[in-house]
Amino acid sequence: MIVAIASGKGGTGKTTVAASLAAVWQGPLTTADLDVEAPNLHLFLQARIEGRRAMSMMVPEVDESRCNRCGACSDICQFKAISVMGEVMLTFPEMCHGCGACMAVCPEDAISEGARPLGEVLWGRRGDIDCLAGRLRVGEAMSPPLIGHVKDAAEKTAAARGADILYDAPPGVSCPAVKAVTGADVIVLVTEPTPFGLYDLKLAVESFAVFDRPMGVVVNRAGIGTGEGYEYCRQSGLPVLAEIPFTRAAAEAYSRGQILAEVFDEHRGRFAALAKEIRRQHAVAGEVTA
Repeated sequence: MIVAIASGKGGTGKTTVAASLAAVWQGPLTTADLDVEAPNLHLFLQARIEGRRAMSMMVPEVDESRCNRCGACSDICQFKAISVMGEVMLTFPEMCHGCGACMAVCPEDAISEGARPLGEVLWGRRGDIDCLAGRLRVGEAMSPPLIGHVKDAAEKTAAARGADILYDAPPGVSCPAVKAVTGADVIVLVTEPTPFGLYDLKLAVESFAVFDRPMGVVVNRAGIGTGEGYEYCRQSGLPVLAEIPFTRAAAEAYSRGQILAEVFDEHRGRFAALAKEIRRQHAVAGEVTA
């Protein structure tokens, strides 16, 4: 089973939920921090990093001696990462999405695969938990390809042990978040009971509903704000899987990098119940599709 912990906005407590879920999960588990611009799940889990691998993505390299300047490559590129300017061929690697269409349409086979560094994939362990993360190269704007590398590594690691996978997705609903949530069996949306939280929760539900996967909500900082978020969940048929009360003690534990489920008995029970409910949601979905 693959579980994606996501949110419509940053700062809702997504990593707090992911870390505590990992701490109480029954059975072998692989975690993957897909927020490659600011990975921190491995820090909360205090994972022992055992290795890292540099990652790159394909970009076009043009052999100008073979190029006839027909412009087919430029015409097919939606992002104008390759262009013909008179007799000059120009490539813009930072704009390339690595689809390979330019190579496919080139009649002279003048375009080959080059590489642009993306960042790195890190892996390590915390007890029985395999922990992976991605770290985007400074200045790199294209995070989805690196997210794909981290997911591939996580799936291979999990398959070797028959482990479940827990993804800590990037915040928001743009391409990185969609890339992270793709392929998940259950989507858990972390929100807060504020107008901003409700607005971004709606965006997340609308964006991820296309995957047709079981989706539920965890309300962090419960007890503040208004009840509009609960009413939205009720009207939308979204189950509220758990509530995490807003307390000073929890905020202080978070600021020290502690895992709530390991510090407070009540939170341990709360997250154990959440893990059980996630498994139930997955099982029900499996029965429906069977």
